[in-house]
Amino acid sequence: MAAPRKRLELFYDVVSPYAWFGFEVLCRYQHIWNIDLRFRPAFLGGIMHATGNKPPGMLPKRGEYMLKDIARLGKYYQVPIQVSAEHLQHLLGPLSLGAMRFITAIDMTEPQFLEPVSREFWIRFWSQHEDINQPASILAVAAQAGLSSELAQKLLEMVSSPAVKNRLRATTDDAVKYGAFGMPAIVAHFNGEQHHFFGCDRIELLGSIIGE
Repeated sequence: MAAPRKRLELFYDVVSPYAWFGFEVLCRYQHIWNIDLRFRPAFLGGIMHATGNKPPGMLPKRGEYMLKDIARLGKYYQVPIQVSAEHLQHLLGPLSLGAMRFITAIDMTEPQFLEPVSREFWIRFWSQHEDINQPASILAVAAQAGLSSELAQKLLEMVSSPAVKNRLRATTDDAVKYGAFGMPAIVAHFNGEQHHFFGCDRIELLGSIIGE
């Protein structure tokens, strides 16, 4: 008898450091666990608005904890993240909308670049503390991920299209329908059931649910 198919959806936004950790762990384990991993780029700001959630850094004590927590997780997961109190304060605006629309355009037309481009956005924002929304910044990320200038420019022109905006909005709505209130949001489809997990620290529980 064939083993039950293990399909995972990872909803993420590159403005979330915890989504970066979850992204890297699932990328590493997708072949070990033989899972069908689908990346679902969404907009964290839309999820927060739809659910009434607030950025964790808005609570001072939690912000203090996050500085230590992110540093520890970065070391544990071997992710080159650098964070400061000033950087956390900058997370209160819609910093990733341009980036997530560009990633959505890639998801729609050039999905083979989805993993490297997403990773380069995280590196630029969380390791180098540089902008990820302006056209020049987006093109720099694309070049770093190995896209040709012609392809990157074509994708950049798609960012303002209704098709890309609607796709990002629909994916964000999907995340909320699954029960997401933050990121990363992971949905496992296994044995005819759906299992929603929040956060990068639930990977062990996810593995247990899918028999790994």
